[in-house]
Amino acid sequence: MIESLSIPVLVSIFVVSAVAIWFAGIKISKTVDILATHFGLGEALGGLIMLAIVTNLPEIAITVSAALQHNLELAIGNILGGIAIQTVVLVFLDVFGLGKQDPLTYRAASLVLVLEGLMVIVVLTLVVVGNQLSPSIIYHGVSPIDLIIVLVWFTSIYMIGKARTELPWHKLGDLPNSQKEKRGHSMKKNYDSAIKKGTSIQKVIMIFSFCSLITLIAGVGLEVSGDAIAKHIGMTGVLFGATFLAAATALPEVSTGLASIKLKDYQMVVSDIFGGNAFLPVLFMVATVISGKSVLPLAHKTDIYLTGLAILLTIIYIIGLIFRPRKQLLWMGLDSFLVMIVYLIGLLGLFAIS
Repeated sequence: MIESLSIPVLVSIFVVSAVAIWFAGIKISKTVDILATHFGLGEALGGLIMLAIVTNLPEIAITVSAALQHNLELAIGNILGGIAIQTVVLVFLDVFGLGKQDPLTYRAASLVLVLEGLMVIVVLTLVVVGNQLSPSIIYHGVSPIDLIIVLVWFTSIYMIGKARTELPWHKLGDLPNSQKEKRGHSMKKNYDSAIKKGTSIQKVIMIFSFCSLITLIAGVGLEVSGDAIAKHIGMTGVLFGATFLAAATALPEVSTGLASIKLKDYQMVVSDIFGGNAFLPVLFMVATVISGKSVLPLAHKTDIYLTGLAILLTIIYIIGLIFRPRKQLLWMGLDSFLVMIVYLIGLLGLFAIS
């Protein structure tokens, strides 16, 4: 039915859904900080898992909706394209968050963030491996490679949580001239601000629930309108999912990142992006269970191309976190500038091979 709508109407639905995700994402990021602090989760395992899930609610909604309609091409493109474009969000935050002050990776430098970047690479490597398997390798509605990705993600989250308190390096891997306050202090500040205003935890839970519902509904709106737009203009689900749809679903990360930079919690900015990127491939298991098909082997060469691009962008930022270049080009660090160039060239390559 929605495909019968005109292009202007479909674009309006897409834009309204994206705007709803933006404003709901701002509220969600604040309420998550308050709830995590109130219930003592903070940067603990539960807090990291909750944050990864909440910031990816649009992708979860799109994956579930697409899997129910057996539109797996769009689901795969959004997941893998989302990882690449969410990494590019760091470029945006570097320019508009810090500007001429210092490069983001110079301020955020930490060995724990390097470990988080490696977690992204490990999970994406498993995606490439899973694509080579036969679609018939599925048992009781679950693909072994999907299960392995989920287990690796949980294990990585646990190990990184341990590294934040027990890393056997000087000052737990923090470096001179990086952010002054302890990582995650922005969560405590948001909590203290809410308490000072007299905001009750019940009200916070209500706001969180309402905004999460809005985000899920808007995510479905993006999926159905985006799929229809792609068909109208003759664009494949892979390309649309990896570009316009992925950009719209990255809006919560933009709002969360800007809020963290405002509070000078630079490590949290990078951690949110890496954590979300590592979580997205977990959604392949969700798509497999819902659709009844092993999803990863169905990924096209464009999807694997996007996976390789995401790995390359992550490696560039890992190098930036290690070497901490202070020089800037166009109000961004050298690593962000290189990521922007590589991503733009990568998009040209994506259009060329699709």
